[in-house]
Amino acid sequence: MDRKKVIKEIIEQQHASDKVEKLFHRRLELPVDTQKIIVVSGVRRCGKTTLLKQTRNQIIKNKTPISKTLFFSFDDERLMLQIEELDLILQAYRELYPSLKMEECYFFFDEIQNIDNWDKFVRRVYDNETKNIFISGSNSKQLGSEIATSLRGRTLLYELFPLDFSEYLNFKNIPNNYKGDTQRALILNEFYLFLKQGGFPECISRTDEQRRQILSDYYQVLLFRDIVERYKVTRVFALKYFIQKLMSNLSTPFSLNKIYNELKSQGVKVSKDTLYEILEHIEAVYLGIRLYKFDYSIVNREMGDKKIYSIDNGLLNAISYQFSDNFGKLLENMVFIWLRQLYGNSLFYFKQKAECDFIVFDRDQPILAIQVCYELSNPDTRKREIKGLLEAMNYFKLDKGLIITADYEEEIEMENKFICMKPAYQLMIENKITF
Repeated sequence: MDRKKVIKEIIEQQHASDKVEKLFHRRLELPVDTQKIIVVSGVRRCGKTTLLKQTRNQIIKNKTPISKTLFFSFDDERLMLQIEELDLILQAYRELYPSLKMEECYFFFDEIQNIDNWDKFVRRVYDNETKNIFISGSNSKQLGSEIATSLRGRTLLYELFPLDFSEYLNFKNIPNNYKGDTQRALILNEFYLFLKQGGFPECISRTDEQRRQILSDYYQVLLFRDIVERYKVTRVFALKYFIQKLMSNLSTPFSLNKIYNELKSQGVKVSKDTLYEILEHIEAVYLGIRLYKFDYSIVNREMGDKKIYSIDNGLLNAISYQFSDNFGKLLENMVFIWLRQLYGNSLFYFKQKAECDFIVFDRDQPILAIQVCYELSNPDTRKREIKGLLEAMNYFKLDKGLIITADYEEEIEMENKFICMKPAYQLMIENKITF
């Protein structure tokens, strides 16, 4: 196969029309002309390709000829390039457009982590050709390790997640105004659907059977292609068992030692080190995200209890059917992913005598304590949630606290502290914490 010829065909197909492709607009917008390599990471099928194309469209709308943009997907089944063949992309592009000044061109490399040692190629392009480079990948650790070495200081990093609730409403062309009984009822109905079905764009408005099949396929790709094949995992049964146990303990502290002993009792030979590596792989491909228990000692944080959350409620239900009607767990998982988008890694959970679900930090300073509770009609539940929140607020010297519910509002004062109870759908539509 003449790979350069195939590359030229791909580029020519991209540039065959001057029409700007119509795409769903994501909330995250990537900057242009920063003289930095823009890096987007996120779980497969969450919309990274669309985001790169959205950015490309904006560049074209700003009067840059389409010929000065190159969009190259390393998921394209027509090509299986090795690192030494990547220069064919530059050769093909130059031969098609010999008069272009490369420094004025914009390069988009989608799912680049599929190429081993990709960073060497990108650095060469950055140093010698153009500073206008945008890349995406589905493996945070692989992207991160290369960026931390040869691309250090040259990148701006962004994470993309499946659709949040506000984007979900926009995707379905539903006005996000929750004022008024009729509109509020419509929003609530969609919220409960979103709570169970999640926000992968391809799954929106599908039948239940179609959605289950799509999400099951996503999981199989994450499991076998992104973990087993990429990391050459041989203990596949242990991997599957580990994932099931993690997800079954969603939002509760998990014990790797306990899972190790359970596998050992079943005659499965796998070391604790292997399980730690598998946990890293699971997080690297965004199948699960860890939340650390707060401790001022970094060593204690690493050695202490941790929780795991799923990247998406729909995917979670495809992996473990036990959560399909556990609305409390689903709401907490949804809130965690939303908070992660707002605050990045500046999240912890807090536990002493009682427990508080989330503590938000800003520049190492605690700024907000948050509990998540689906409904507060049970007096014992209400008492427990307020107790955990107040304990965290007192510990961190916070005057305000928040309890996120499904559909309940109230404001109270206790122990000279202000506690606001507010529905998740309102906060997520506003996309900010308000009291």
